Amino acid sequence: MASCPQAEDCTKAENCQHASNGGVEDIEDYKTELSALKARTKELEDKIANLSTSKTPLRSTKWLNRTDDSAISSLYIERYLTYGLTREELKSGKPIIGIANSGSDLAPCNRYHLTLAKRVREGIRSAGGIAMEFPTHPIQETSRRPTATLDRNLSYLTLVELLYAYPFDGVVLLTGCDKTTPACLMAAATINIPAICMNVGPMLNGYNNGQLVGAGTIVWKAREMHAVGEIDDDGLLDLVSKGSPSAGHCNTMGTASTMNALSEALGMALPGSAAIPAPYKERAQCAYKTGLQIVEMVLADRKPSDIMTREAFENAIAANTAIGGSTNAPIHLNAIAKHIGVKLDLDDWDHIGYDLPLLVNMMPAGEVLGEEYFRAGGLPAVMAELLDQGKLHPDCLTVNGKTMKENVQGQHSWDRRSIKKYTEPLKKEAGFLHMKGNVFDSAIMKTSVISPAFRAAFLENPKDPNAFEAKAIIFDGPEDYNARIETADVDERTVLVMRGTGPLGYPGAAEVVNMTAPAHLIKKGLKYSLPCIGDGRQSGTSGSPSILNASPEAAENGNLAILRDGDMLRVDLTKRRVDVLISEAEIQQRGEELLANGGYKYPESHTPYQDIFRREVGPLSEGMVFRRAVDFQRVAQTHPNPRDNH
Repeated sequence: MASCPQAEDCTKAENCQHASNGGVEDIEDYKTELSALKARTKELEDKIANLSTSKTPLRSTKWLNRTDDSAISSLYIERYLTYGLTREELKSGKPIIGIANSGSDLAPCNRYHLTLAKRVREGIRSAGGIAMEFPTHPIQETSRRPTATLDRNLSYLTLVELLYAYPFDGVVLLTGCDKTTPACLMAAATINIPAICMNVGPMLNGYNNGQLVGAGTIVWKAREMHAVGEIDDDGLLDLVSKGSPSAGHCNTMGTASTMNALSEALGMALPGSAAIPAPYKERAQCAYKTGLQIVEMVLADRKPSDIMTREAFENAIAANTAIGGSTNAPIHLNAIAKHIGVKLDLDDWDHIGYDLPLLVNMMPAGEVLGEEYFRAGGLPAVMAELLDQGKLHPDCLTVNGKTMKENVQGQHSWDRRSIKKYTEPLKKEAGFLHMKGNVFDSAIMKTSVISPAFRAAFLENPKDPNAFEAKAIIFDGPEDYNARIETADVDERTVLVMRGTGPLGYPGAAEVVNMTAPAHLIKKGLKYSLPCIGDGRQSGTSGSPSILNASPEAAENGNLAILRDGDMLRVDLTKRRVDVLISEAEIQQRGEELLANGGYKYPESHTPYQDIFRREVGPLSEGMVFRRAVDFQRVAQTHPNPRDNH
């Protein structure tokens, strides 16, 4: 068989236009050629396995191959021999690759990683690395109280310590449920050793009576049905459970799908990997390929700081609009940017992302679920549309060593119901608005979920377009909301305000601004969700038109704390403002009275970590990071040698 002159550029034989069968005439020729190919494959495998010419020495050599102190190296090695690793492996100079496994019984959304990790191991081993699997701090959105957001920063801290303190040359970050992905990326940014994300994948589609049912999204509909007596308690659980039919994270474009897509958009995951449903064969195949890739990254010394540049974050903002991503995305992406040392703020989300269109027709902003989105092409198909319109930075490096352009160019979708053309979007301006005003300095509004019914009721007054005024009803936490929603003076033109739910007040900024109208309005046939404002967060699976993450929060004695039932609020989307319609003198007087009475009251800390969290955390507008944690940048380079333990 004639050799291909461009063999290094041909990844699949069937795609190699230069292949030829010249000279191969009978079975013996084929056997000879096969033997030659096997020999060449073995030669390449040996070369990869023994390659030690990366740009920098492997970190693991400072533990396992110390020439200055063989006794301490022996100490570092000997306990790893007890479960079957050999001294020859550990002293071979092969890369030590961590597998940071976020799956456990406590974290059902990520539990399938207990299986997928095996394929990651096989990929690492095939590429000539040595895998060391370890658990990360579990985070489960649906059952963790008071909120899983507390765990994002705790998981980040523990992962930083593990990656720094043990002999890892690179790490595979097994992500999935909402907070696991940003926690892993924040840690990878801080340590700055080669790292790659591998998502657990969304669940299969849920169905009820032949209709699609989205995980998480169905909760808000089921609550309304339960409130008006359409279903009982058992019916509520049955309906909600139908949205979660398999292993994996939410099958909607909630925070989990969003953050894993943005990991891919940043270049920190293999192209096309984020959308693969957990049970599909392609997910386990992706796990194997991820294991292969991390070894190549270590040998090439391709680190997070090479990938997560300012331009990469701008690509992620653009992608978030196009997919209809969660309102939690700015919190998490801004936090990752802080830890990698890239300046990013909420004005960037407005200026870069607002004018872009919504292309993915996926719940809660659209109609389909994860399986359709994956089959339609996933994120590469979305990025191909943005690339064609010049809305991406094409030359951003990604984990596979290729540019974003090389990964996505021409990957357009065949399914124009699920992924729209850029010129024929679901919505033309679908990004986030950065809202300010005299109620708060900063908040975010997701516009892709504004329904036609809501727009008609609130935003289409010809005398005051894209703005409205409405009375506010104020709730101090979800307990107050649940106690008063049916008796409070709520009508079709009410703004529901939830306070005391930010990083300090809850603590942890809970997803409790998912407020629904009282049952009496729903029974009357209310056709839209009432607008909500809060200093907490809202689930990424929610479809209500809300202004969220307000900073400063009420617990910081921000102006949310001085609002009273019946205050008139003006919301102007064009001017990006929310204002309470009282005088400056009245605002000042209420603020003074608040402070004179000891400030806004919120629950005391229940655990030591809650107390630490409250003392260290910054506002949602700045990513809710620990203020002093961002002082530590590129730790593996600035402090390459942890002190010996004996």
